[in-house]
Amino acid sequence: QVQLVESGGGLVQAGGSLRLSCAASGRTFSVNAMGWFRQAPGKEREFVAAISWGGARLYYADSVKGRFTISRENAKNTVYLQMNSLKSEDTAVYYCAADSRATPSIVVGEYDYWGQGTQVTVSS
Repeated sequence: QVQLVESGGGLVQAGGSLRLSCAASGRTFSVNAMGWFRQAPGKEREFVAAISWGGARLYYADSVKGRFTISRENAKNTVYLQMNSLKSEDTAVYYCAADSRATPSIVVGEYDYWGQGTQVTVSS
């Protein structure tokens, strides 16, 4: 099993920045792709960003391209999401996900492991 713990969420004004972290523990040798998803109240969980083990493959949702950056430090078993120019529509619970696939997926159902989520609230 792999455990994922997110941190870094909070309340920020529109236009501000936050950096989310996700630390993996347990059978981390089985983890390749990692991703971030989010879920706003009353909405489906949606893809935000994903990264391959070596960082060569990066994927972003159109709604966050140019504002969010995903990165990882494999020595620390940690993935990050730098969020800049935040908008009120970015308000959601953000979830970290991990999978053994080499190619990151943008599909919720294709990830094996999930964190508990961290709340991001952007005030306008």
